[in-house]
Amino acid sequence: MKRFTVIGLGNFGAFLATRLYELGHEVIAIDRRQDAVDRIGPGVTRAIAADGTSAPTLEELGVADSDAAIVSTGDDLAASVLALLALRDIGVVEIVIKVVSEEHQRIVDALGASESVFPEREAAQALAARITSGRLLRYVELGEEFGLQEMAVPEAWQGKSLRQLALPAEHKVQVVAVHDMLRDTIAIPEADRVLTPSDTLLVAATPQVLEALTKLR
Repeated sequence: MKRFTVIGLGNFGAFLATRLYELGHEVIAIDRRQDAVDRIGPGVTRAIAADGTSAPTLEELGVADSDAAIVSTGDDLAASVLALLALRDIGVVEIVIKVVSEEHQRIVDALGASESVFPEREAAQALAARITSGRLLRYVELGEEFGLQEMAVPEAWQGKSLRQLALPAEHKVQVVAVHDMLRDTIAIPEADRVLTPSDTLLVAATPQVLEALTKLR
């Protein structure tokens, strides 16, 4: 079990805090607004109405012992920067900042955030990829040169094993998992696993290769 602190309980912060708690971790949730704290209270370890930009306050709340802290203060760029600096001052090493613009991202990255996330941009990219391809089910961009996508099995691949298809050699793509919609999910499937029409594949490759896969029939 790890300890996480979430500062800022808008939609993103609240969903993240409760999900981390559901996964069995200790979660401290902090927001200036009492109503936001009251809403999330039953779904986290501790929910506290406090100033998440104050290093002494965070120290007093035990935030320094967190394995990671996530700052999600919405459009308030100043608050996210001050929270980042306060977390650094008390010795939190892993600090993730939710950003709302590329300028915001550049600032927090320059100030030493461990990671910055831009959920709206990432969701838009994934949706654009999905709705422009009839074969693409879900897509996750992992940097500019790598991605994961879930896709239906092309007709030409059905009835053949992964060994026969030799996808890494033939298409420069790696099958990470196979989900049989009639049964279960197999992570790192065996080479002799025969693909069926009821399967979907989680595959990893460059964006260019993934785009080419969507055109297969």
